[in-house]
Amino acid sequence: MTNLRLCYQTVEFGKLDIHLCTLRNKQEFYDPTGIAEQLGICSASWPLFGVIWPSSLVLAHFILDYETGSKRILEVGCGMALSSLLLNKQCDDITATDYHPEVKTFLQRNTLLNDDRAIAFEQVDWTAKSDNLGLFDMIIGSDLLYEDAHIELLAAFIAAHSKPVCEVIIVDPGRGRKNKLSSRMMEFGFSSFHQKPNHTDYLDEAFKGYILKFERS
Repeated sequence: MTNLRLCYQTVEFGKLDIHLCTLRNKQEFYDPTGIAEQLGICSASWPLFGVIWPSSLVLAHFILDYETGSKRILEVGCGMALSSLLLNKQCDDITATDYHPEVKTFLQRNTLLNDDRAIAFEQVDWTAKSDNLGLFDMIIGSDLLYEDAHIELLAAFIAAHSKPVCEVIIVDPGRGRKNKLSSRMMEFGFSSFHQKPNHTDYLDEAFKGYILKFERS
């Protein structure tokens, strides 16, 4: 990350603080050996993992007081992994995943910034036939549906890593694909429910998206 300009910030959740090292802005780019390019990540999309998006904040605030108990939790497409860091701070059993090659480095740095235990991480491709993740009681994610092709890939990935009894929480910013995802999830045996977040006064602008909840029992 030598040539990247970084930003340090703190996200407050009441009396709980999560400290983050992120990219300074969405114009940063550093892929000297072409690792990201080989994965199909172009220079324009390269920095998208490295900033805090509104959907990420909505997800983190939603799960702050969510009943997680002893559930094994997976964050899909974690990016800066704000929700994973928050759940880790609360001593939940959290595993983070992303496709971007730099996510693991930032996750390790931010875990240290928060003086917490290491978070399990695996770099995964939704199209891969297998991985080492296993099954989860709860799967979370935010802002994951950028293209129509992602609907089938995400639904199949979630289904492949869900225990028979599982709940899924996805925050979608309103890209017009939530209903298609819901239909596919119902085919995998999940019930579907959409809701607006109760409040988003921590955001600079009104949130136009939804919290998507899927349950299988």
